Amino acid sequence: MASHQSSPENLILVNREPSGIAFVTINRPKSLNSLTRPMIIDLAKAFKALSQDESVRVIILSGSGRAFCSGVDLTAAEDVFKGDVKDMETDTVAQMERCRKPIIGAINGFAVTAGFEMALACDIIVAAKGAKFVDTHARFGIFPTWGLSQKLSRIIGANKAREVSLTATPLTAELGERLGFVNHVVEEGELLKKAREVAEAIAKNNQELVLRYKAVINDGLKLDLGHALALEKERGHDYYSGMTKEQFKKMQEFITGRGSKKPSSKL
Repeated sequence: MASHQSSPENLILVNREPSGIAFVTINRPKSLNSLTRPMIIDLAKAFKALSQDESVRVIILSGSGRAFCSGVDLTAAEDVFKGDVKDMETDTVAQMERCRKPIIGAINGFAVTAGFEMALACDIIVAAKGAKFVDTHARFGIFPTWGLSQKLSRIIGANKAREVSLTATPLTAELGERLGFVNHVVEEGELLKKAREVAEAIAKNNQELVLRYKAVINDGLKLDLGHALALEKERGHDYYSGMTKEQFKKMQEFITGRGSKKPSSKL
């Protein structure tokens, strides 16, 4: 493999656990995890491979050291931006969006521009107290191509998104939580523990349904409500049509089995 096609010294780490949880870590802490073109390609390849790996149920994305990701390494800017922005195979965010498995972002320190866009491509976000999401496109004269100009407004509302992007002022984890962008804000030392807790809760559910559910939510978000509801009906019909009598029987047994259990004293 040509050296420029892959990042040297393991700047992107992938660790699969037997539990079905896979960890993807951006590992260039001395440069606050800023991204070079080879790192972007490696991230894209990692998400594509994990999406296809049947042993993986859920993915946790994080950055090592003091920051999640401080954006594209601007010393390598031309290399990144003049690259084929329409090449989906090497596009990290495109591969995250296509990834069948739920992606949990564990965000500490700064998530800047490309880092912010990777956070927006996660399905669930756990952030450390004091984490900051910053959009510096307008400051540096860089046009967004990883979704920031469209996704943020749909999540936190148009006025707030315009302010974050046009002023390039940070969106804190705490405000992000209030606006429905961040799921949990935790102490820095608890970040991966909380992300793992959420991952374990997903991993123990019906795997096929988890994948189909993530897909129907994410695909439906691209449509208006009428078409999205029709999509849900259509996929539900496909799901039940594909089920055998045996599967229905198992499903009923599982539900009645759950129902007959005495409620635990903790409730």
